[in-house]
This record gives sequence, C-alpha cells and structure tokens, in this order.
Amino acid sequence: MSNVRAAHLTRRGILTAGGALGLGAALAACGDDKSGGSSDKETTAAAKSGPWTFKDDRGTTVKLDKVPANIVAFVGVAAALHDYGVSVKGVFGPTKTKAGKADVQAGDMDISKLTVLGNEWGQFNVEKYAALAPDVLITTLFDAAGTLWYVPDESKDKIAKLAPSVGISAYDRQLTVPLQRIWALAESLGADMTASKVTDAKKRFEEASSRLRAAAKAHPDITVMAGSAAQDLFYVSGSDLSVDLEYFKALGVNFVEPSASVLKASGGWYESLSWENVDKYKADIIMMDDRTATIQPADITQATWKKLPAVKAGQVIARSPEPIFSYDKCVAMVENLAKALETAKKVS
Repeated sequence: MSNVRAAHLTRRGILTAGGALGLGAALAACGDDKSGGSSDKETTAAAKSGPWTFKDDRGTTVKLDKVPANIVAFVGVAAALHDYGVSVKGVFGPTKTKAGKADVQAGDMDISKLTVLGNEWGQFNVEKYAALAPDVLITTLFDAAGTLWYVPDESKDKIAKLAPSVGISAYDRQLTVPLQRIWALAESLGADMTASKVTDAKKRFEEASSRLRAAAKAHPDITVMAGSAAQDLFYVSGSDLSVDLEYFKALGVNFVEPSASVLKASGGWYESLSWENVDKYKADIIMMDDRTATIQPADITQATWKKLPAVKAGQVIARSPEPIFSYDKCVAMVENLAKALETAKKVS
C-alpha cells in the first residue's frame, strides 16, 4: 500500500486512500478463476510432477512443465497459500512493521524465512527476485485493467521477463469469489484441500456468515461505516467495489456511505473528509482500516473523532480492506462484525 496521504487520482494516490476505502482506487483487477501457490515443506506442491496450467482473473493462462516450486507472491497472497500448506520463496508488500514484527498482512508466516523483495509501495528488488529463479509471480488485482498489485510500474517490464504472473482479482466482487480462486490456486499447487484444518475453516466461515446474516436481519436499524485514517484526512468507503463490504452488504449489513456522485471522484472507492468534517455521516458502528499504513483508532487524536457517537460508545472495530484470502483468516472478519451488530447500541 502506501502512506495514506495522497488524494489525487494517481495509481499510488488511490492506493493510498484505498486504505480507507477498502483498497487502492485506481489499480488493477479483473475476472474470476483458479490457481494456487507452491509447497515444499517448503514445497509440498513441488513434489507433484507433471505440467501445470492456471488461468488467472485477467484471462491469462500460465502453462509450465511442472508445478511451480519457486513462488514469489504479494505478502497477503503468500499468507493465504501458507494457510493451505503452500510455501513461497519470496514476498513483496507490507511484511514487516517498523518494529521488525510480522505485518498484519503476513498472517501466520514466519517472515524470518522469507526473502522480502520490498516492504513498501514502490519497492521491489528485481535483482533479488531474479536470484530466486522464480517459476511464477502471484498477486492480487484491484481494478478492471488487470494491474498487478504492488508491482511497480517502473520495473514491471523487467519483472515480467523473469517469470509468468498470475493475478487474482479482488475488485468489484464479493469476498467469496477470491476465496474460491485462492482455494483453486492452492489446490493446483498441490495443497491438500481435504485436510481437516482446511475443511473446518471453510465450515467456520460459512457458520460465521450465517451468524452475520442473522445479526443484520435482527438489527436492521444499526448502521455501519467503513473508514480509514490519515494524518490530514479521513476516508469513508463506498461498499460497491471492496470484496468485504460487498459481501457484508449482501448479507444485509446496513452501510452508511457517500453517494455515487461523490464517490465518482475516486473511481467509486471513497470520499475524503477533513477531520473537521469527520462527523458528516452518522453511524452506530465504525469499521477502521487495520493496515499499518493507516493511523489506528487508538492513535487518532482529533477531538472531532473522539466526539463521534460510535467512538464514545466504544463501537469501533477493525476492518481488513486487503483480506488474507483463506477461509481461516476471513472467519474473524465476519465474526467481529456479527458480534458488533449483536451488541451495538443505537447511537446515531
């Protein structure tokens, strides 16, 4: 992602505010399909022999003589594959915090065992990438153009020459779609999708979704707003492009959000507000962007924020605009919102 400060519609600027909205606004994304990661104890999948084919969400079909063993992936994708037993050699994107700990987007991976090609937006060490002898690069997409997330424009051509790429779209679809795509990707890479850990996680996600649907139905008057905090601006997300918000809305969650005409300026993703105007929208629950590039609720000092009814009532929860697309990691997202709806007081 990036520092959440730019508001102009550059690829980085939207990505920046994208934290708020549920993701960068003008980046890349597209279609639906399946593919996976590689496992070799590090490489469980590499043990599988025979040709490997995967059609990604850009409509691009990658064909290799064997299942990829040297996988490089965006950190969130790598974390999802890790949950299915598929390991990667290298990652790019938010992996380590300034304190040296695993970033929230790294999931359960042991980051000390990974080659990190770049930890921030615009960083991607092409030389290190080449040294890994990559078989495939896997990342997400956040616009209809098919732009590879966190692959810098300046070096994308050099990167493309070193290995084929797979893009999984997280743009303008419900959460269940990329979950299914990463599942298919992991399976293609040799993951055991019948393992109890895997099937149990899927069942827990389905149960959590049923719980959220019931909570939304029982509390239709409770309104929810998705926000993201930067030093000078507060971003209010629209619910029509982000995979999590689209899914929650389909389950019946009542979102408070900017009008389509207002969202148009950001490509449909969000509205940016000054902190003086942070009370423009009234909500009973506020979901706040949990990515490290954004300011977390405990660190927001603006008096206008502290006066918001939801904040005063303690009805602020975390949101993951860039989910780790494994069922295990998405369970908590759904359960947290369900619990918030079940226990929220009407304060708006």
